[in-house]
Amino acid sequence: MCGRFVQKLPPEALVETFGSDGPVPNVPARYNAAPTQDLAVVRFNPGTWRRAIDLLRWGLVPNGEKDLKGGAKLINARSETLAERRSFARAFQARRCLIPADGFYEWAPDRTPHFVRRLDGRPMVFAGLWEGWKDPQSGEWTRTFTIVTADAVERLRPIHHRMPVMLEPEQWPAWLGETAASPAQLQALLAPPADLPVEAYPVSVRVNAVRNDDPTLMDRAGHHEPDMNAASSAASPGSAISRGTLF
Repeated sequence: MCGRFVQKLPPEALVETFGSDGPVPNVPARYNAAPTQDLAVVRFNPGTWRRAIDLLRWGLVPNGEKDLKGGAKLINARSETLAERRSFARAFQARRCLIPADGFYEWAPDRTPHFVRRLDGRPMVFAGLWEGWKDPQSGEWTRTFTIVTADAVERLRPIHHRMPVMLEPEQWPAWLGETAASPAQLQALLAPPADLPVEAYPVSVRVNAVRNDDPTLMDRAGHHEPDMNAASSAASPGSAISRGTLF
Protein backbone atom coordinates (compact mmCIF):
# COMPACT_ATOMS: atom_id res chain seq x y z
CA MET A 1 0.00 0.00 0.00
CA CYS A 2 1.01 3.63 0.08
CA GLY A 3 0.20 5.81 3.07
CA ARG A 4 2.93 8.47 2.81
CA PHE A 5 5.01 9.75 -0.06
CA VAL A 6 7.27 12.58 -1.20
CA GLN A 7 6.18 15.17 -3.75
CA LYS A 8 8.79 17.84 -4.18
CA LEU A 9 9.02 18.66 -7.91
CA PRO A 10 8.49 22.42 -8.36
CA PRO A 11 5.61 23.62 -10.58
CA GLU A 12 7.86 24.38 -13.55
CA ALA A 13 9.31 20.86 -13.44
CA LEU A 14 5.82 19.37 -13.29
CA VAL A 15 4.79 21.34 -16.38
CA GLU A 16 7.89 20.22 -18.26
CA THR A 17 7.52 16.58 -17.23
CA PHE A 18 3.85 16.21 -18.10
CA GLY A 19 3.43 18.80 -20.85
CA SER A 20 0.50 20.35 -19.03
CA ASP A 21 -1.24 23.53 -20.06
CA GLY A 22 -2.95 26.35 -18.23
CA PRO A 23 -2.30 27.83 -14.79
CA VAL A 24 -0.41 25.73 -12.27
CA PRO A 25 -1.43 25.99 -8.61
CA ASN A 26 1.05 26.77 -5.88
CA VAL A 27 2.43 23.31 -5.16
CA PRO A 28 4.40 23.26 -1.90
CA ALA A 29 7.06 20.58 -1.51
CA ARG A 30 5.83 17.71 0.63
CA TYR A 31 8.36 15.35 2.20
CA ASN A 32 5.75 13.47 4.21
CA ALA A 33 2.55 13.75 2.16
CA ALA A 34 -0.35 12.21 4.05
CA PRO A 35 -4.03 11.38 3.49
CA THR A 36 -6.54 14.29 3.45
CA GLN A 37 -3.84 16.72 2.24
CA ASP A 38 -4.15 18.57 -1.09
CA LEU A 39 -1.52 17.24 -3.51
CA ALA A 40 -0.57 17.69 -7.17
CA VAL A 41 -2.44 15.44 -9.59
CA VAL A 42 -2.27 15.30 -13.39
CA ARG A 43 -5.59 14.96 -15.26
CA PHE A 44 -6.66 15.06 -18.90
CA ASN A 45 -9.51 17.33 -19.96
CA PRO A 46 -11.28 15.79 -22.98
CA GLY A 47 -13.03 19.11 -23.59
CA THR A 48 -9.83 21.07 -24.16
CA TRP A 49 -7.74 18.02 -25.07
CA ARG A 50 -5.05 19.19 -22.65
CA ARG A 51 -3.40 17.96 -19.49
CA ALA A 52 -3.79 19.98 -16.31
CA ILE A 53 -2.10 19.93 -12.92
CA ASP A 54 -4.44 20.52 -10.00
CA LEU A 55 -4.45 20.09 -6.25
CA LEU A 56 -6.76 17.28 -5.16
CA ARG A 57 -7.50 15.89 -1.71
CA TRP A 58 -5.90 12.50 -1.02
CA GLY A 59 -8.58 9.97 -0.11
CA LEU A 60 -11.26 9.24 -2.69
CA VAL A 61 -14.82 10.20 -1.82
CA PRO A 62 -17.42 8.89 -4.31
CA ASN A 63 -20.09 11.40 -5.28
CA GLY A 64 -23.20 10.77 -3.21
CA GLU A 65 -21.42 10.23 0.11
CA LYS A 66 -22.79 12.28 3.01
CA ASP A 67 -19.44 13.77 3.97
CA LEU A 68 -15.68 13.65 3.33
CA LYS A 69 -14.86 11.37 6.25
CA GLY A 70 -14.90 8.17 4.21
CA GLY A 71 -12.05 9.46 2.05
CA ALA A 72 -9.54 8.75 4.79
CA LYS A 73 -10.18 5.03 4.22
CA LEU A 74 -9.96 5.08 0.42
CA ILE A 75 -6.40 6.31 -0.03
CA ASN A 76 -5.48 3.20 -2.04
CA ALA A 77 -7.35 1.12 -4.62
CA ARG A 78 -6.40 -2.48 -5.40
CA SER A 79 -5.64 -2.82 -9.12
CA GLU A 80 -7.19 -6.28 -9.27
CA THR A 81 -10.68 -5.09 -8.33
CA LEU A 82 -10.98 -1.60 -9.83
CA ALA A 83 -13.69 -2.61 -12.28
CA GLU A 84 -15.65 -4.54 -9.66
CA ARG A 85 -15.62 -2.43 -6.54
CA ARG A 86 -18.44 0.08 -6.44
CA SER A 87 -16.28 2.82 -4.93
CA PHE A 88 -13.85 2.77 -7.85
CA ALA A 89 -15.64 1.33 -10.91
CA ARG A 90 -16.91 4.61 -12.37
CA ALA A 91 -13.64 6.41 -11.81
CA PHE A 92 -11.77 3.53 -13.43
CA GLN A 93 -13.95 3.97 -16.51
CA ALA A 94 -13.70 7.72 -16.89
CA ARG A 95 -11.62 9.51 -14.22
CA ARG A 96 -8.08 8.22 -14.21
CA CYS A 97 -5.13 10.40 -13.23
CA LEU A 98 -1.39 10.47 -12.55
CA ILE A 99 0.22 11.33 -9.22
CA PRO A 100 3.82 12.63 -9.37
CA ALA A 101 6.07 11.39 -6.57
CA ASP A 102 9.74 11.43 -5.70
CA GLY A 103 9.46 8.28 -3.63
CA PHE A 104 7.24 6.75 -0.97
CA TYR A 105 7.51 5.41 2.56
CA GLU A 106 6.64 1.92 3.65
CA TRP A 107 6.80 0.20 7.02
CA ALA A 108 8.29 -3.28 7.40
CA PRO A 109 6.58 -5.86 9.63
CA ASP A 110 8.91 -4.84 12.48
CA ARG A 111 7.63 -1.24 12.00
CA THR A 112 10.90 0.08 10.63
CA PRO A 113 10.08 2.82 8.09
CA HIS A 114 11.74 2.60 4.68
CA PHE A 115 12.02 5.05 1.81
CA VAL A 116 11.50 3.66 -1.69
CA ARG A 117 12.82 5.53 -4.72
CA ARG A 118 13.80 4.91 -8.32
CA LEU A 119 17.40 3.89 -8.95
CA ASP A 120 17.61 6.00 -12.10
CA GLY A 121 16.79 9.23 -10.26
CA ARG A 122 13.60 9.86 -12.22
CA PRO A 123 10.38 10.76 -10.43
CA MET A 124 7.79 8.07 -9.87
CA VAL A 125 4.38 8.50 -11.47
CA PHE A 126 1.60 6.63 -9.70
CA ALA A 127 -1.59 5.48 -11.40
CA GLY A 128 -4.58 7.06 -9.72
CA LEU A 129 -8.33 7.61 -9.86
CA TRP A 130 -10.19 10.79 -9.03
CA GLU A 131 -13.73 11.79 -8.15
CA GLY A 132 -15.75 14.95 -7.60
CA TRP A 133 -17.78 15.20 -4.39
CA LYS A 134 -20.49 17.82 -3.95
CA ASP A 135 -21.24 19.05 -0.45
CA PRO A 136 -25.00 18.60 -0.01
CA GLN A 137 -25.15 21.62 2.30
CA SER A 138 -23.00 24.23 0.54
CA GLY A 139 -23.09 22.88 -3.00
CA GLU A 140 -19.31 23.24 -3.24
CA TRP A 141 -17.24 20.61 -5.04
CA THR A 142 -14.17 18.83 -3.66
CA ARG A 143 -11.95 16.79 -5.96
CA THR A 144 -10.38 13.72 -4.36
CA PHE A 145 -8.04 10.95 -5.51
CA THR A 146 -6.74 7.51 -4.64
CA ILE A 147 -3.51 5.69 -5.53
CA VAL A 148 -3.75 2.36 -7.35
CA THR A 149 -1.69 -0.47 -5.83
CA ALA A 150 -0.53 -3.89 -7.01
CA ASP A 151 1.53 -6.82 -5.74
CA ALA A 152 5.00 -5.59 -4.83
CA VAL A 153 8.00 -6.53 -6.95
CA GLU A 154 10.28 -9.12 -5.40
CA ARG A 155 12.88 -6.75 -4.00
CA LEU A 156 10.21 -4.86 -2.01
CA ARG A 157 8.22 -7.84 -0.71
CA PRO A 158 10.32 -8.23 2.46
CA ILE A 159 9.02 -4.80 3.46
CA HIS A 160 5.43 -4.99 2.22
CA HIS A 161 3.39 -7.15 -0.13
CA ARG A 162 1.76 -4.18 -1.92
CA MET A 163 3.15 -1.13 -3.71
CA PRO A 164 1.85 1.82 -5.79
CA VAL A 165 1.52 1.14 -9.51
CA MET A 166 4.13 3.21 -11.37
CA LEU A 167 3.48 4.13 -15.00
CA GLU A 168 6.09 4.96 -17.64
CA PRO A 169 5.68 7.95 -20.01
CA GLU A 170 4.56 5.78 -22.92
CA GLN A 171 1.70 4.47 -20.73
CA TRP A 172 0.40 7.87 -19.64
CA PRO A 173 -1.80 8.64 -22.69
CA ALA A 174 -3.80 5.41 -22.35
CA TRP A 175 -4.23 5.77 -18.61
CA LEU A 176 -5.27 9.41 -18.84
CA GLY A 177 -7.76 8.66 -21.62
CA GLU A 178 -5.91 10.54 -24.35
CA THR A 179 -5.81 7.38 -26.46
CA ALA A 180 -8.42 4.64 -26.64
CA ALA A 181 -7.86 1.62 -24.40
CA SER A 182 -10.12 -1.27 -23.44
CA PRO A 183 -10.61 -2.29 -19.81
CA ALA A 184 -8.31 -5.23 -20.45
CA GLN A 185 -5.61 -2.98 -21.89
CA LEU A 186 -5.91 -0.63 -18.94
CA GLN A 187 -5.67 -3.56 -16.55
CA ALA A 188 -2.50 -4.71 -18.31
CA LEU A 189 -0.85 -1.37 -17.50
CA LEU A 190 -1.18 -2.11 -13.79
CA ALA A 191 1.23 -5.06 -13.62
CA PRO A 192 4.62 -3.83 -12.32
CA PRO A 193 7.58 -5.15 -14.34
CA ALA A 194 9.81 -7.55 -12.43
CA ASP A 195 12.87 -5.41 -13.19
CA LEU A 196 11.36 -2.17 -11.90
CA PRO A 197 14.39 0.03 -11.00
CA VAL A 198 13.67 0.79 -7.35
CA GLU A 199 15.56 0.62 -4.10
CA ALA A 200 14.51 0.79 -0.46
CA TYR A 201 16.44 1.72 2.67
CA PRO A 202 15.55 2.40 6.32
CA VAL A 203 14.86 5.96 7.43
CA SER A 204 14.20 7.75 10.70
CA VAL A 205 11.07 7.02 12.71
CA ARG A 206 10.45 10.77 12.54
CA VAL A 207 8.46 10.02 9.40
CA ASN A 208 5.81 8.39 11.61
CA ALA A 209 4.57 11.84 12.66
CA VAL A 210 2.82 13.84 9.91
CA ARG A 211 3.96 17.09 11.52
CA ASN A 212 7.54 16.24 10.47
CA ASP A 213 7.90 17.38 6.87
CA ASP A 214 11.45 18.13 5.76
CA PRO A 215 14.10 16.71 3.37
CA THR A 216 15.98 14.85 6.11
CA LEU A 217 13.14 12.33 6.31
CA MET A 218 14.56 10.78 3.12
CA ASP A 219 18.04 10.33 4.63
CA ARG A 220 19.26 6.81 5.25
CA ALA A 221 18.99 5.95 8.94
CA GLY A 222 21.78 4.35 10.94
CA HIS A 223 19.58 1.43 11.99
CA HIS A 224 20.92 -2.02 12.74
CA GLU A 225 18.40 -3.51 10.32
CA PRO A 226 19.97 -4.88 7.12
CA ASP A 227 19.76 -2.90 3.89
CA MET A 228 16.88 -4.35 1.90
CA ASN A 229 18.91 -3.98 -1.31
CA ALA A 230 21.85 -6.08 -0.19
CA ALA A 231 21.94 -9.64 -1.46
CA SER A 232 22.86 -10.85 1.99
CA SER A 233 19.74 -9.30 3.53
CA ALA A 234 17.18 -11.65 1.98
CA ALA A 235 14.62 -12.43 4.66
CA SER A 236 14.47 -15.97 5.91
CA PRO A 237 11.05 -17.57 6.58
CA GLY A 238 11.35 -16.93 10.28
CA SER A 239 12.90 -13.49 10.22
CA ALA A 240 11.26 -10.35 11.60
CA ILE A 241 11.02 -8.87 8.13
CA SER A 242 9.01 -11.81 6.83
CA ARG A 243 6.40 -11.80 9.60
CA GLY A 244 3.02 -10.24 8.85
CA THR A 245 2.51 -6.63 7.81
CA LEU A 246 1.93 -3.34 9.56
CA PHE A 247 -1.08 -2.47 7.38
